[in-house]
Amino acid sequence: MSVNEDLMVMASDQPLQSVVRDEHLLLAPPHPSKVPMKLWDEHPPLTVVHYPQEYQEEAYAPPRGVYENDEIRVEWQKLDGRQPFYHRNCDVDELCYQIAGERTLMTELGVVEHRPGEFSRIPRGVAHDNYSRAASHLLFYIPAPVAELVPAQRESQAVFPPFPGWQAAPANEAVSWNLGTPGRDITIFGVDEQQLLEHVHKDDRRLQVLRPDRSQDTTWLYGTDRVRIGLVNTVPGGERRYRRTLDADEIQYQANGHRTLITQHGILDLKPGDFVRIPLGISYASVATEAGDYVSLLSRSEVPQIAKTSRTADHYSPERLAALTAEVRS
Repeated sequence: MSVNEDLMVMASDQPLQSVVRDEHLLLAPPHPSKVPMKLWDEHPPLTVVHYPQEYQEEAYAPPRGVYENDEIRVEWQKLDGRQPFYHRNCDVDELCYQIAGERTLMTELGVVEHRPGEFSRIPRGVAHDNYSRAASHLLFYIPAPVAELVPAQRESQAVFPPFPGWQAAPANEAVSWNLGTPGRDITIFGVDEQQLLEHVHKDDRRLQVLRPDRSQDTTWLYGTDRVRIGLVNTVPGGERRYRRTLDADEIQYQANGHRTLITQHGILDLKPGDFVRIPLGISYASVATEAGDYVSLLSRSEVPQIAKTSRTADHYSPERLAALTAEVRS
């Protein structure tokens, strides 16, 4: 079967060009070659990291690192209650995506009541803490400054008390560098919590809460010259179109719905809570039988996985592809 493949670069939503491919040749092992080269079956299959979206009670634990390089760190965190300190970054903006549950984000620039599906950005140097109720969220640490690419749905507010039952209490502040990685704190010291939160009255800046446009296939929300973060909607049916990003790694987090990811490094059935990294230059397409969405991070530099692998991709076979095609058509 013939399919179209779009050759993309990170800074543009329009393809450099589109190429017509034989889908079997695109995914199958290459033709034999007399020239020494790394063959298809010598490349490792894609790997998945999975954290359940359903809250499971356990003692407080620091955020889990999932992917990291010298300039980006991606974490997953679940929390019920307060975290044990306020946090201030020296070198990065801290972006978050709310997966599930309720979370009060308390900062020097005001308070946000986060709902699932929302994003926000904490600028470098702004202290913050969380009060969560059976909640989980993603964290992206990216060298500052990071720019919002769409208008905000709403802003943080000066709220006192920040949540019902709150009372100012002895608190600590941790100042950290190097992507906010646990164990890389510069100093930890006591603070007056009320005094810290009342900074909002002296600062005109506010956190911008973003929610993607559900009518668009892809909404890019944040960007620098080296990173883009957005949300991609997937719907059943339609043309199966491949995409090859020529200048960026892509990390995907399956937020809602199920889909099958077809790539030159294997085929994966993705469910909510799954992370996967698609290396630069690898062609892929998504097949969905239900509506869903996933968070996408594009990075000009390779972002290796640091978390434990949950499962690996299946090798391509004509039979597997035919079954997917039949499932979509039915």
